[in-house]
Amino acid sequence: MATVKISKKLIAQCVKLTPDLAERISLMGIPVESENAEEIEIEVLPNRPDVLSIQGFLRVLKAYSGKEPGLKKYKVNAPEKNYKVKVDSSLKDIRPYTCCAIVKNLKFDDSKIKEIIDLQEKLHTTLGRNRKKLAIGIYPLEKITLPIRFEARKPQDIKFRPLEMDRDLTGLEILQKHPAGRTYSDLMKNLDRYPVFVDAMGKILSMPPIINSHETGKITPETREVFIECSGSNLESLKKTLNIIVTTLADMGGKIFSMEVDYGKKEIMPDLSPDKMKLSIDNVNALLGLKLKEGDLQKLLPKVGYDYSKGKVSIPAWRTDILHEVDIIEDVAIAYGYDKFEYTIPKVATIAEESPMTKIQSKISQALAGLGLLEISTYHLIKEEECVKAKLKDEQKIELENSKTEYKLLRPNLTLPALRILSENKDNEYPHKIFEIGTVFSLDRNQNSETGIREMESLVIACSPSNFTELKQILDYLTRAFALNYELREVKKEGFIEGRTGSIFTDKRECGFIGEAHPDMLKQWGIKMPVCMIEISIGEMFKA
Repeated sequence: MATVKISKKLIAQCVKLTPDLAERISLMGIPVESENAEEIEIEVLPNRPDVLSIQGFLRVLKAYSGKEPGLKKYKVNAPEKNYKVKVDSSLKDIRPYTCCAIVKNLKFDDSKIKEIIDLQEKLHTTLGRNRKKLAIGIYPLEKITLPIRFEARKPQDIKFRPLEMDRDLTGLEILQKHPAGRTYSDLMKNLDRYPVFVDAMGKILSMPPIINSHETGKITPETREVFIECSGSNLESLKKTLNIIVTTLADMGGKIFSMEVDYGKKEIMPDLSPDKMKLSIDNVNALLGLKLKEGDLQKLLPKVGYDYSKGKVSIPAWRTDILHEVDIIEDVAIAYGYDKFEYTIPKVATIAEESPMTKIQSKISQALAGLGLLEISTYHLIKEEECVKAKLKDEQKIELENSKTEYKLLRPNLTLPALRILSENKDNEYPHKIFEIGTVFSLDRNQNSETGIREMESLVIACSPSNFTELKQILDYLTRAFALNYELREVKKEGFIEGRTGSIFTDKRECGFIGEAHPDMLKQWGIKMPVCMIEISIGEMFKA
């Protein structure tokens, strides 16, 4: 949980201080953790990283209070001649993207430096998944010669003085001797090259996601201009993170300047132009149980930082949480006021009962948990790179039209998410024994569904280290528990060892497979131990 402390003197510039101030702030959708005579501490929910700074909170408060309603506009000045960053192709499989900007006319003091460092670390922890997904660097521009190059080097070819160290260290020494290096060394494990930012004079600015240079990466009260970079694997997340940082610095009085970033495709960054999304007033009223009109939306949406006109909403470029119309409707409810909603008792009385399929799933979970397996729960979506690893056919790929993250495709099976979990935990203590019951998706060839997509419940069991014999014992136990008979027939399956893989049949219907993962597939996922898996279509297995 991330929290931010805000002085009541700053809050008084936006709203009148009253005894119910904490309650009023909570109605904005921002829970208050604690309050005293001097300050209020707010809890920032994971969906609102733009409120991780004092400036972000005050921006929300000014809109909600009516002092500065609507979408706040920021000017982005055009890049100057050398405002360029070149991303080297050597980073393709390491840290392939960076988003960069320059902010000038800043007036730092110790308090503001602490604020921006706090924001940086909170973004690292939340959006950055402890720097695994993205890392942020902020540098004094006066100590840097533009343009910048982002490249990968061998550890022994990297040498600079990291922050708060008294001497130069190589890339490997930083991971062994620097506190930040030891903390985040796992992020560099198995890499033969490390990413570095280098200026036009050859000076190393940082080794992301670990540490900045003491010479070129330390902000002081004398700093007036900064170079900002966000590096990582997901371009959209990097853009949003950069937008959060530059708007925070702009609210501190800075002027934003864009840069040309070349990562194989040239882009001018940051882009603070708002996203557009359609909003149906019928959907708003149906979901909230209200009778709002067009004029009501024109008054309510500016209270939560949007512009609205003729059914279209302009969304701030720093909001990471707006993925669907329903997210905007939630903000309409906040602007309307949760305290104004009237409670009603449904006129229909019903008695709840578990569906037969849910009962079966519960019994399967109990049976497998009794064998010492750990239940997992993963996203319904998978990444494009995971499809490549699994060599999925085109007809197995169902892509979302407007995905806002790297998770873009509906999962065709539970095997892929299970392999992802094993891969992400490959350095944790073995054995790994996991299972998941969840929905998988395929194209509906018979067009019996409204969407053209067929949804099925599936079960996956994955053990590592393991073999065919051990997993067959689990399958035997599971089928006996439900008084089912089954047979195995040898089959060839992509990614599994021939001769150690079989199709599972119940009542002469194929319902799944059991097999040992092929070493080539394990290498693709970076898994170090043998893996054996079962995946069963629960619907097919229990038709009998």
